[in-house]
Amino acid sequence: MADLAALRARYAEGTRYVERLGAGADPASLDRHAPGAWSARQTIHHLADSETMAYTRLRRLLAEPEPVIQGYDEGAWADAPLLGYAEVPVDSAIALYSAVRAASGLLVGRLSDADLERAGNHTEGGRYTVRRWLEIYTEHPFDHGAQIERALRGEP
Repeated sequence: MADLAALRARYAEGTRYVERLGAGADPASLDRHAPGAWSARQTIHHLADSETMAYTRLRRLLAEPEPVIQGYDEGAWADAPLLGYAEVPVDSAIALYSAVRAASGLLVGRLSDADLERAGNHTEGGRYTVRRWLEIYTEHPFDHGAQIERALRGEP
């Protein structure tokens, strides 16, 4: 378990990492991907949606006693034609990602060690603490950032 200061720093680093990837992406390469994998475009849209969900989860964990944290079907969102993961430009998704990460980052900066133990119940994973939230969403941009880099190169 990393300490709170290290998690805060890594969280901020993850935000900047995805912003750099999105800003530097060649539009012609956004739709490259290996068979069975998401394109860089789809992954960027997923990150925006996931961070929006994360924002709500964190706020509920900090404001409500033992909240229910709802899971969602990420694949269904990626495949939903009206959401447009495969063709909608990524500019708005990157802006949304940045804004939501900034808002969540403000809360992360206010957390104490005691706050990390606040908990709710995740519909898919059971007991879900602020610490678990922070660990997941600290690494999420790096996991998907690597996926975006590979997709931009057309690699699996």
